[in-house]
Amino acid sequence: MTDARPGNIRERTCIGCRKRSSPTDLLRMTVSGGLVLPDPGRRAPGRGAHLHPTTECFELAVRRKAFPRAFRVLGPLDVTGLHAYLAQRDNQDVRTV
Repeated sequence: MTDARPGNIRERTCIGCRKRSSPTDLLRMTVSGGLVLPDPGRRAPGRGAHLHPTTECFELAVRRKAFPRAFRVLGPLDVTGLHAYLAQRDNQDVRTV
């Protein structure tokens, strides 16, 4: 999707490190049933939040308790699926080097 106004660069903020980046550099996530789910295709319905796909940013977000704030929900969210996704992604990156 392109912006109708020329010159506007779309950016999103990582909920871990709080740095702004292009949406293509960030992993979009959504919440379903209290689970934080990765949305690499950026097509899932609902409110999304963005995170650099690194374990460092993930750990910062967990330590800062950023997930409930980003998704505007009360209480803790289960991030184990997201953590597994990032760990698998890190393992794939190591094997391709």
